[in-house]
Amino acid sequence: MAAGATLPMADLFGQRAPAREAFAPGALLLRGFALPRAEALLAAVEAVAEIAPFRRMVTPGGFTMSAAMTNCGTAGWVTDRRGYRYQAEDPESGRPWPDLPEAFRELAEAAAAEAGYPGFAPDACLVNRYEPGARLSLHQDRDERDTSYPIVSVSLGLPATFQFGGPKRSDPVRKIALGHGDVVVWGGASRLNHHGILALKEGAHPRLGRQRINLTLRRAL
Repeated sequence: MAAGATLPMADLFGQRAPAREAFAPGALLLRGFALPRAEALLAAVEAVAEIAPFRRMVTPGGFTMSAAMTNCGTAGWVTDRRGYRYQAEDPESGRPWPDLPEAFRELAEAAAAEAGYPGFAPDACLVNRYEPGARLSLHQDRDERDTSYPIVSVSLGLPATFQFGGPKRSDPVRKIALGHGDVVVWGGASRLNHHGILALKEGAHPRLGRQRINLTLRRAL
């Protein structure tokens, strides 16, 4: 597929795209993989947010992120004026982040194994909540202690356009349409590739309304 092309959620006749789509070395899109577990995942998100509410974090440069975030697991990813990092306590409460829900763990392990990464055991999950207009600029996930482990990203709610580039920010970028229940796994040669989300378009999902929830499961420590 040419750089910059979009991998569609459905073909011209409205049929679902193939269940497995490799789009870069070590990177795989699993269409609808999370659908059988979607309600359990969303219930777990609600439980996590009751303990550690969503908030919009500030980057070291002073920019307030447009997506609201929370965390669960052994450590949570945070950003503030001091920099990007993982830490064991929620900076807003001073208490440990909520435990990683079993529904998250099981989905991540199954998706990673399906993508060719057996034995993946996540210890952290960043939960992003997007509303129309929210976006995430191209970046690398490199704050983890050992980047030999893959990333598992789960999409729930409104559709979004996922951008996936290369190790350099200037590398060509592919655009991948993601829908409710889609899972993206990347590791190996693509583990440190730049990626992001284009501004979420207006819409209403039957279950989540004007929201997209993204779970990004990692081995942080």
